[in-house]
Amino acid sequence: MTAPLALQLYTLRSALATDFTGTIEAVAKIGYVGVETAGVYGDSVASAAKLFRDLGLKVCAMHSSLPLGDDKNRVLDTAATLGTDTIVLAWMPPDTYTTIDGIKSVAARLNEADEVVRAEGLHIAYHNHDFEFFPLADGSLPHRHLSQLCAPTVRFELDTYWIKTAGTDPTIIIDELGSRAPLLHLKDGPARRGVPMTAIGEGVLDFEAIVKASQGRADWHIVEMDECATDVLEAVRKSYDYLTSHHLSQGKNS
Repeated sequence: MTAPLALQLYTLRSALATDFTGTIEAVAKIGYVGVETAGVYGDSVASAAKLFRDLGLKVCAMHSSLPLGDDKNRVLDTAATLGTDTIVLAWMPPDTYTTIDGIKSVAARLNEADEVVRAEGLHIAYHNHDFEFFPLADGSLPHRHLSQLCAPTVRFELDTYWIKTAGTDPTIIIDELGSRAPLLHLKDGPARRGVPMTAIGEGVLDFEAIVKASQGRADWHIVEMDECATDVLEAVRKSYDYLTSHHLSQGKNS
């Protein structure tokens, strides 16, 4: 069974800022099964949640600060309003991953947040970029240290493009983490820093291998483009068409 296809809404952040409703309607019309939010909700979280429900879009996860300290209630309330069960920490400063102590500090915060959300029946996940896969002086990968230092209930949202950009085969990491990586970010392009991304199928990533490695492990495939070399909504449409027509992901229209 292929995993359902969602869109990370950060991809369309500029369009969402000017026409939130119309942009979400366009995503639903293309056939995406779900969305992953990234802090932009139009008029309010409640109005966005209603729009998603009305259009039949499942919120597969939300990118957010961790539900700790002053942010705790706000983050948990947002997750409840959206009806999502996964809160994703999307970024930490790159220099955090240059030392074991830095990696330990990230793991400690994720573990603390994991205890908070599990009490609410939710999950914490961590989304990588490329710098978590730049080797330390001893050749070891920071991301491997992070996964080992985190509680087994902490999940990972693997950004396959950034893993490839860092020089690691994403299928190896998918295989290592298994069911701990239920969310996969799919994006394409030249896999070079500072160069815009493309629609899926127009770059260098091997999606057949990625999907095969994640079979039975990934709950969601999530299309994302940080920056796009072409019209971004058209690239979102092309990505959907490629993944569904090749039977790699499940859409509403496939």
